[in-house]
Amino acid sequence: MSVKIRMTRMGSKKKPFYRINVADSRAPRDGRFIETVGTYNPLVAAGSQVTLKEDRILEWLGNGAQPSDTVKNILSNAGIMKKFHETKYGK
Repeated sequence: MSVKIRMTRMGSKKKPFYRINVADSRAPRDGRFIETVGTYNPLVAAGSQVTLKEDRILEWLGNGAQPSDTVKNILSNAGIMKKFHETKYGK
């Protein structure tokens, strides 16, 4: 079973809101998921609003979950990918 960290679209038409979920790669985009690890709101006036459960994301990355390209950018901007890289390869 390949596990991905990806976004699920919520919200109404023209007002997107995303949840960052851990899901099986075979599940549909807005379908079944294992755990919600954060949210992303691109419509906030001052940039975008992101909330993340850092400890859970680091645990899933340590277990081999692969983030999608967009989620990887969000995690990099939050500093989580750097923290994961340092813990994995030591510094």
